[in-house]
Amino acid sequence: MSQQYLIHHKSTIKEALIELDKSLGKSLFLIDDSNKVLASISDGDIRRALIKGHNISEPALAIARKNFKFIQQNTTQKEELEQFRAHKITLIPILNSKMELVKIVDISKIKAMLPLDAVIMAGGKGARLMPLTKHTPKPLLKIGDKPIIEYNTDRLASYGIRTINITVNYLSEQIVDYFKVNNKHQIDFNYIEEDRPLGTIGALKLIKNFDNDYILLMNSDLLTNADFEDVFNNFLLKEGDALVATIPYKVNIPYGVIETKAGYVTNIKEKPSYTYYSNAGIYIFKKECLDFVPKNTFFNATDLIETLLEKNKKIINYPILTYWLDIGKHEDFEKAQEDIKHLTL
Repeated sequence: MSQQYLIHHKSTIKEALIELDKSLGKSLFLIDDSNKVLASISDGDIRRALIKGHNISEPALAIARKNFKFIQQNTTQKEELEQFRAHKITLIPILNSKMELVKIVDISKIKAMLPLDAVIMAGGKGARLMPLTKHTPKPLLKIGDKPIIEYNTDRLASYGIRTINITVNYLSEQIVDYFKVNNKHQIDFNYIEEDRPLGTIGALKLIKNFDNDYILLMNSDLLTNADFEDVFNNFLLKEGDALVATIPYKVNIPYGVIETKAGYVTNIKEKPSYTYYSNAGIYIFKKECLDFVPKNTFFNATDLIETLLEKNKKIINYPILTYWLDIGKHEDFEKAQEDIKHLTL
């Protein structure tokens, strides 16, 4: 959490002015010894106070705003963010139920603030991309000027997701070392080391705590500009237990198709088209769905989906209609190198 926007509640107006100068004029939040946010103060508040005759040696809390704007932790707040932006408010504190500060977010730098814990699966060997992956884990192979996985961490960060779990195995130390020095979004990375393969979702049982009630799970080798806010809102709107993002795949039949039943023709379709949906490697689950994942067992995300279907849980399909590429083979890698020249991710 950045300390540059925080001052102690016993600070003077002069001390607040000094800190405001350091923060380039953005608002400050006054906190007490138990990390509770008591008020906010801006340079405008101080100017108005001085005009009224206040002295810079007085407590800043005396002129600060007690009815400051904030967002409750683990809530959706699309409308709130729109209102804040309309009023040109950029710094927003995230508070828990005790009004204690969780983090401060600069909403001018993000698209949304989704109440999601993210898990990126990055433990595979990338065998189909050998020899490129002989000494480099596939997530760290560069597309353009940065690694594949960083496109995904950057995109998650742009939706306000600041806690990202990464499952690692093959050449895992390289991934850990990379983000130690490449973490411009101040993401809280948590690495889950698999001592043996646990499938695409089995490793989630190794994560002790999730901050949110919803989990976004995705492959590390995807290149996509999918709108995660729209994905999540669709999931909430349809009241699903889980969501599978898919890629629509249209098949055009070049001949007339005869439909039959019990040896009789029932219909004729002239050169029909059929749309199928392929798994895009992006999922959202309610946290309680993990109760169906066995411990220390190889278990894929698709296994969990099948289990949930057997339990009559509601599974939502979200077709990705924008850019998406699974970088699994050499031709995919080469395509990504060309595509990135024309994409904004």
